Parts: sequence; C-alpha cells; structure tokens
Amino acid sequence: MTRRAVVIIGPMGAGKTSIGRRAAKALHVPFFDTDIAVVRAHGPIPQIFALQGEPRFRELEREAVREALTTEGIVAVGGGAVLHPQTRADLAHHPVLLLTVEARTVAARIRGASRPLLQGDDALQAWQRVADERSRLYAGLADATVDTSAGHFRDLVERVATWAQQQWDADEPPAAGQEGTE
Repeated sequence: MTRRAVVIIGPMGAGKTSIGRRAAKALHVPFFDTDIAVVRAHGPIPQIFALQGEPRFRELEREAVREALTTEGIVAVGGGAVLHPQTRADLAHHPVLLLTVEARTVAARIRGASRPLLQGDDALQAWQRVADERSRLYAGLADATVDTSAGHFRDLVERVATWAQQQWDADEPPAAGQEGTE
C-alpha cells in the first residue's frame, strides 16, 4: 500500500531533520528533507540567499516541497516553507506534525549557525522574531505537536515515529471481511 507522506514542520532548531531522520529509520521508511534537497540541487542556502535572494530561495524550496509530498515516508520541510500559500494548501492533504522548541533550548542549537535569517548581532532575538511571525501558520497546519525542548532524544524520536505510524494505520482500509461489521 502507498502511504502518504507524513510532514514535520516547525521553527529552525526544533529538530525536524535530526528527529525526522531517526524516526524514518526506526520505521524503515524513506526520509526527505527539503532543505537538504535544495542544497544538493542548488548549493548552500546562505549562498542562495546572498547571490539570488530570499524570493529565489523560496521558489526552490517550494519545488522541493512539491517533490517531497509525492514520496512516501517522513518529510521535514524548512521552517519557512509554510510561508507559501500553495505549500500550505498542499500540506492540508497530509498528516502534519509540528515540532516546537523553547528559546532557551534553541540558543545552544543555533549557536554558530550560518542560517541566513539569523545573521546579525543577536541570533536568538532574530530566531524569536521569525518563530513568532510563523507560529500562527504552524499551529494552523498542525494535526499534533511535540515540544523538543526537553527529554531524551530517543524518546522524542519514539514519539514522532509512533505518531507517524498511527497516521498510516488510520489510512489503512479495513481488513478483508471486516467491512460493514458492527
């Protein structure tokens, strides 16, 4: 049976890639990360921002999301992918898990990062501004939320993997001979 992609969204540093990759491995399903796909096809994201601008990056990101949603398994989308109206419309047809993280926790995760939207004197303040701007979009798309601020990494992976499996199980047709029974 073909499974719809299960999508992970959330702010930078929430763990979409690291947790998503491990959950996919635990479930023996493919993992697709839209940021990684953009980098493989077009080069480093900071370079795309610097040379071609954020609008061009968002176009490339949109293409990667469109491709990712045709796959099976777990898909992690870049934090800003939800800004595109068509992406939001597409995500409505897939189970979406929002990973959140508190600012105090993300500070260590983004330290020294080369993320274009976090450049400047105060990366944490920039992160908070971006997270706040997108929080309504994230919440509106999410079917469930997992906070990655605390807890053991393996427990977070297990929660995500369990949730993804539940989404696929819900998509399964009834077993033969069980249709129409009460």
